[in-house]
Amino acid sequence: MPGFGTTTGSTAGSVGPVSDRPDVPHLIDRFGRVARDLRISITEKCSLRCTYCMPEEGLPAIPASNLLTPAEIARVVSVSVRLLGIRDVRFTGGEPLMRRDLDEILRLCSDAAAGVPLSMTTNAVGLEHRAGALADAGLTRVNVSLDSVDREDFARLTRRDRLPSVLAGIRAAKRAGIGPVKINAVLMRDTLSGAVDLLRWCLDEGVALRFIEQMPLDADHEWARANMIDAQTLLDELSTEFDLREVGRADPSAPAEEWSVDGTDATVGIIASVTRSFCGDCDRTRITAEGTIRSCLFSDDETDLRAALRGGATDDELAAVWRGAMWNKWAGHGIDADGFVPPTRSMGAIGG
Repeated sequence: MPGFGTTTGSTAGSVGPVSDRPDVPHLIDRFGRVARDLRISITEKCSLRCTYCMPEEGLPAIPASNLLTPAEIARVVSVSVRLLGIRDVRFTGGEPLMRRDLDEILRLCSDAAAGVPLSMTTNAVGLEHRAGALADAGLTRVNVSLDSVDREDFARLTRRDRLPSVLAGIRAAKRAGIGPVKINAVLMRDTLSGAVDLLRWCLDEGVALRFIEQMPLDADHEWARANMIDAQTLLDELSTEFDLREVGRADPSAPAEEWSVDGTDATVGIIASVTRSFCGDCDRTRITAEGTIRSCLFSDDETDLRAALRGGATDDELAAVWRGAMWNKWAGHGIDADGFVPPTRSMGAIGG
């Protein structure tokens, strides 16, 4: 039986003065980590209402004037790549496909990113109608959030009966040459029994699968450490049908630990974000849909970049603001620490 270890969760740590920051161009924090991966949310809207992410009524609408425009998003991407060393740009939400100007955003960012790949995290609802155009606009990869291939389970979890559209969107992305296509599945008690079927479907479709331990980022704040499904429990479930062998991580900053599936060329990834924290190797920086810098999912500290964008700041000044915001990035999420308090904003509001 394959085994999965545990590590002690990190804590936030104290704040250090920005004056202590070394004079380097990239986004380094006080623990020596360097951000190379940009996650930029472009909307809080979503076509699904997943129970672990969105309230049933959806998130409060952000006024259109508070959202970054396509030109502003492209400028943020340009600054991040040219001046700050970002090497991977991913669009998130909410659901990025809810932006009608997504094609324009991608075209502008493709020019601004100077060869850096542009990817997207999506639920794939409606992607079958847009995959070709998005690929032409510069989209290179997609991660699709899909927790079950059972239609009833999917509808119950997402509060929407849209599984056929999601599966069609995944296949359309492959036909359009967007790849690799990766599936992200959140581990939950309600879907654990379907994990084998989900992996089998992904093997048949030729798409990669990664399971993710559920983190306390739900809008209703109902997450409890004692109720979550951990990576070891998943491995035990998958091992009833598959022979799995540990491969490890593709690189130190990769969140997923990979396991080869015997008899295939495929691997299945497990992101044990709670029980096996990888915060010490985190290389991400985030921009919310309103244009604020967020150094960590679990920190409520945000720095307003939109005000600088619209206030006449130069690219160098924008970069300086960003560097300062990232310097005080927390050491870790601290989920297992005494007195842990989940972030005020949910995953959908922050951007996945």
